[in-house]
Amino acid sequence: MFVRIVPNKFLVIVASLLIVAVGCNKKSNFITIDSTALGTFVQVKCKTTLPPEEIHSIIEEIDREAKASMSIFDPNSLLSAINRNEQDGADEHIIYNITLAEKLSQISNGAYDITIKPLTDAWGFGREKGERREPNIDSLLAFIGHDKLNIEGKRVIKQDSRIQIDLNSIAKGYVVDMVAERLESLGIVDYMINIGGELRCKGKNPRDAKWTIGIETPYDGNMAMDSFEKIISIDNVAVATSGNYRRFYINEEGQKIVHTIDPRTGYSVVSTLLSATVVAKECALADAAATMFMALGSDEALEVAERYEATFDWKYYFIFADGEGYRVECSEEFRE
Repeated sequence: MFVRIVPNKFLVIVASLLIVAVGCNKKSNFITIDSTALGTFVQVKCKTTLPPEEIHSIIEEIDREAKASMSIFDPNSLLSAINRNEQDGADEHIIYNITLAEKLSQISNGAYDITIKPLTDAWGFGREKGERREPNIDSLLAFIGHDKLNIEGKRVIKQDSRIQIDLNSIAKGYVVDMVAERLESLGIVDYMINIGGELRCKGKNPRDAKWTIGIETPYDGNMAMDSFEKIISIDNVAVATSGNYRRFYINEEGQKIVHTIDPRTGYSVVSTLLSATVVAKECALADAAATMFMALGSDEALEVAERYEATFDWKYYFIFADGEGYRVECSEEFRE
């Protein structure tokens, strides 16, 4: 996810933050907390008289809670136990995200699917290079599918015990929402939360203006995060961007394998859609929808975005490859 605060608008997000640092602007009562959560960077800017250490403690607490619930990397998490069929009882976090994910699975005809974990594991994302190999797609597709998963009360019901759930495409955004809710419960109404590029902003920034963000130019392998296709101002919304121009690997045949897998086919999405940015009230929705649009690809993403724009109250900004350049399709609000 690659939305970033624009440097010349006073907010700079450094993606390589590895240590906790806290800062305070006494004149404006804005504080800045730089930390980590979910294995990625966190930056929170908010207007408050509370000490930075208290906000930092809240971030740590939410991080622990989220990992204990939804992590697929922690073998002791609740989701890992569900994936191993050791139990079927779920907490509020897992139930909320599965329920939201199902809505997007339905409108995308299965292009967005949280049961995709066996496929992403088989293709080697998150593994060492030497472990990557082309999987047996047909055998895996037998237990991939959102329609094979249901919530009954507080239980997760699988039609096949081999089904495994991956909430990585929605959990970061959901944790952003968790932090936002905690800040608002403390009476904080001016804030910016950025977890790994997933954003939620409300109120005013330290310059008493709307928060300003940049949508990156999606050129292949872009790691510098120094080129912006569009700058937008936002208030009381969340923003998430998904793209394939950073996260990929080259297989033994020299083919680029991108990280967006179509669960309907089992293969990487072939598409001219380079990046999809979604603005929504909740970051969980923005996060998941951005991934959904990338999975839908260039032929279907725009149609679904337009058809359900009013239903989900989202705004979209898509960048497509077009010959030697780019083509943008977006909601009316983002058109110049």
